[in-house]
Amino acid sequence: MTDDIKQLFWTALADSPNVMIGLHGRNEHSLPMRAQLDKDAHGAFWFFTSLDNRLAPGGRAMAQFAAKDHGLFACIDGTLSRETDGAVLDRLWNNAVAAWYPDGKEDADLLLLRFDLHEAEVWTADVGVVGLFKMATGMAIKPR
Repeated sequence: MTDDIKQLFWTALADSPNVMIGLHGRNEHSLPMRAQLDKDAHGAFWFFTSLDNRLAPGGRAMAQFAAKDHGLFACIDGTLSRETDGAVLDRLWNNAVAAWYPDGKEDADLLLLRFDLHEAEVWTADVGVVGLFKMATGMAIKPR
């Protein structure tokens, strides 16, 4: 993935940090989750969830992402693990997260999962005039 595509991906994810994520080898649907980003994390993001969530066991996982404007799509392979660093929890904690946990950061049901990205495929959509024509007609456009 080129640096330009990486930058487009991280910018789009920051703008709309919602993904669908599921564990490898499980016969369960993926779940919508809101990624918590840290600009200095270099390939990791986090999810606040509960101990009874189907993602709680962690392990190899796959996340799918569609940018808000549908101009970029990604399939992200990585590993989910429990985040045990209290400083990370403190840094990522915010009012939107707090609304889900009545006892705040000390809530017995609170779980912070870290997603370490291994590899990703990122696609950008051609939403220009040519792309719109292709979608409307289904015809291939020749370079000439």
